[in-house]
Amino acid sequence: MPNTNKPLRYRQIHLDFHTSEHIPGVGSAFDADDFVETFKAANVDSVTVFAKCHHGWSYYPTKVGAPHPNLSRPDLLGDMTTALKAADIECPVYISVQWDERNARLHPEWRVRSGAKSRLDPHQLQAGWHTLCLNHKAYREELLEQAREVARAYEPPGLFFDIVLATDCVCQACMDTMASAGLDPEKPEHRLINDERVNELFRTEMSAALDAEFPGLRVFYNCGHIHKQGRKRFAPYGHLELESLPTGGWGYDHFPSSARYAATLGLDYVAHTGKFHTSWGEFGGFKHPHALEYETAQMVALGSKCLVGDQLHPNGTINPDTYASIAPAYARIARLEPYLEGARQVSQIAILSSEFFNSEGDRNVAPDDGAAQMLLEMQLPFDVIDGMADFSSYDLVILPDDIPVDGDLKMRLERFLANGGALLLSGNSGQDADGQLSLPAGVQIAGDTVFEPSYIQTMPGLGASLTQTPFVVYGRALRVETTGAEVLAECVPPYFNRTYAHFSSHQHAPDNPDAPAIGPAVTLHNRIGYIAFPIFEIYHRVGQPLYRKLVEAVLDRLLTRQVLRTTLPTSGRASLAHQPDRSRYILHMLYGPPQVRGKSVPHGEGTRVMEMIEDIPPIGPISADVVLPVRPTRVYDAISGAELELVALDDDAYRITLDRLHIHAAVVLEYG
Repeated sequence: MPNTNKPLRYRQIHLDFHTSEHIPGVGSAFDADDFVETFKAANVDSVTVFAKCHHGWSYYPTKVGAPHPNLSRPDLLGDMTTALKAADIECPVYISVQWDERNARLHPEWRVRSGAKSRLDPHQLQAGWHTLCLNHKAYREELLEQAREVARAYEPPGLFFDIVLATDCVCQACMDTMASAGLDPEKPEHRLINDERVNELFRTEMSAALDAEFPGLRVFYNCGHIHKQGRKRFAPYGHLELESLPTGGWGYDHFPSSARYAATLGLDYVAHTGKFHTSWGEFGGFKHPHALEYETAQMVALGSKCLVGDQLHPNGTINPDTYASIAPAYARIARLEPYLEGARQVSQIAILSSEFFNSEGDRNVAPDDGAAQMLLEMQLPFDVIDGMADFSSYDLVILPDDIPVDGDLKMRLERFLANGGALLLSGNSGQDADGQLSLPAGVQIAGDTVFEPSYIQTMPGLGASLTQTPFVVYGRALRVETTGAEVLAECVPPYFNRTYAHFSSHQHAPDNPDAPAIGPAVTLHNRIGYIAFPIFEIYHRVGQPLYRKLVEAVLDRLLTRQVLRTTLPTSGRASLAHQPDRSRYILHMLYGPPQVRGKSVPHGEGTRVMEMIEDIPPIGPISADVVLPVRPTRVYDAISGAELELVALDDDAYRITLDRLHIHAAVVLEYG
């Protein structure tokens, strides 16, 4: 386990530099003074600089790899680190791992051969990275020797190993290891198992060797996502870096979910966004300063350090427009740091991750994303947890759509219920191996409905924002029968499914008021709420606000008190953190609604839409009600220091009102 005594800094830059051998004069215009002064003016305190890039070239006098053939400064890495250290700016060092075009040409036998069509195995005449497989011992040894070379020569605080991916590889080495392990290379799930074993071998070997020689060196292995697979996976890591460029394909909902999982793992973590309009590798692209201010404020609100990705021009000049955009965001973070250090999220709800049980390595898992999206829009404080996490600190655990419950997990959830906890299940969640609910939810499963879509008819009084008449749900419900549960809503059929033989109107048949209900759609029993639809996946896909209102109405019945309520619009975000060493809570409220501006951004072999933030108007007044175990003695704005009025609602609930909110506010509630 790497020694990680030194905390990460709050205002970081990740400096990409993937430079072709066909570009001349590499680093020729680098000016150490301008380099450092630009960072200082932008309030930057850490810069990840580059030793070896995706093209396979090194930017220092390496004896392990090969220096870039057109490198004008023999030790560009050394020039950068010397200047940065003199200014007390940390400089972790970047090493590309599986993307190394030079080695792909020299050692074609190391290249990934994908078991299915994949961007990680492009054809020979395609412009793209030809991925290397880590199942080749000679390449792993080369990477270790280069890491040692860099650590000895430059004494960085950490190493960032980029591109450590599950590649679906069937190269001869992987075919051999699968055969010896009894895995079938024709099965994608077996190829994924092999990929994970190969990558774990690389991470474990590398961290053990580096920790033995360089104790305290921070080490991180990047794959573009923090997989929700339990703490054991991250044993070789010194910290976490949450790559999540919202305009680069991750979207604005990926980071909050990722951060709320990272917060449970016990490691320091930093979040990545980018200065780019699109994603990594874009020259001449710039993001609006409001977007950067919102994104970095959201990072610290969720307990993360901040990092903005940039790319240095091949000639070594640093871009002044980029850092003019970053400076306001990092000035704000610098002023907030005293209210961030040692702060921990207050989370009343946990989402038990579908990714842990069902993922095949994807970074976007619809049930998780839909559940997180709902809670973010409700401004309810939550964590995302894996199947090995402790439930005892939460009041409610959500099992979104497809969480199997058997064996040890069943016993732990029963103990959680016995100790006063509550559960919300949806769709197939909660089922045992026989396809029945294994928890005492007061219903039994009778099978699937034959209708898609169908309708939900809520009982009177379930929620003021819900409709009195049936509303359509674009998915298939389970047929359930009550065995004692209170029915909060029923599943109502349409006249028929839409087929060539019978259809009505443009989309689907209306609800049939003369037909009996299919069965309960929403039930409540023994502090277990159950929704017969995979409501979170459907919400993520369709976005109908009534689905969120339905879940909100169930949560109101399962939670006796909610620790945080705000009047923010649904595009607002809120979180509550506790700084016990400084006897205070910090309430973060954000408003910066992204808009879809790019409708056809190139993405892989297709296109995607782009969410982006251009400018953010102020809103207000905004109020927040918080439930605290102690009475605050002083309430004020962290940035301005202005005192704020605190209204006591009862013995432990308090209301704070902001007349104006522009992007972000951090409200400090001191006690004791």
